Amino acid sequence: MSLFDVQGKFCVVTGGGRGIGEMITEGLVDAGATVLITSRKAENLAATAERLGDACIPVAADLATQEGIDHLAAAAADHTDRVDVLVNNAGIAWGAPIDDFPRKGFERVLDLNVTGVFHTTQALLPLLRAAATAEDPARVITIGSVDGFTVPEWETYSYSASKAAVHHMSRHMAKRLTPEHITVNVIAPGFFPSDMTAFAIGDEERGEALRAAIPRGRFGDADDITGAVVFLASRAGAYVTGAVLPVDGGVRTTL
Repeated sequence: MSLFDVQGKFCVVTGGGRGIGEMITEGLVDAGATVLITSRKAENLAATAERLGDACIPVAADLATQEGIDHLAAAAADHTDRVDVLVNNAGIAWGAPIDDFPRKGFERVLDLNVTGVFHTTQALLPLLRAAATAEDPARVITIGSVDGFTVPEWETYSYSASKAAVHHMSRHMAKRLTPEHITVNVIAPGFFPSDMTAFAIGDEERGEALRAAIPRGRFGDADDITGAVVFLASRAGAYVTGAVLPVDGGVRTTL
């Protein structure tokens, strides 16, 4: 299993205190990595860090702002001289009818989901470069969405636009950074239980209809997302860059 080994790697997971980010964090800690997690909500981070132990380091920061990004980069530098894996997971959504969709519904979503991803990666480049070698490149893994491929049922215009943007932006970043031995990839999840999807999955009737539309017949779970991250973060994924990997149970094939 050394092909999938992430033992001893130092990872940063944004939005790591809940939802998919918490799943990823726990999976990496269980696999032997040290994980610095960040989000705006310190209480979520503290609860996750207390549960996972010393290998999980909480740092509260708002990555929709440059001040928050700078704070994260400084905190990471205080804890390590290298970042082996950056998982850009923090994100938000906004839904409203097309006639009422407000400007702030784009500004807030794009500030975190696209601009925040770019500038967080930029701020951590010195630590990523310190970890990067030809044999074991540093990794940037961004959590996109199946909504970046397909037209969602809901009127979440800025969210789907942000995910399509981050898919392509990551390919662009991969072209630039891969020669420096930093791979850049995207994981595009389908329906996973989280606060963001609770409005759909948490409704019994709507949830059953969604589940029935997934070819695999179920929602995603922690093993599904962790497996994809560990693959891209380990030696098994060292030759993969500029890819967008759907982890959606086949949803994309039906739309």
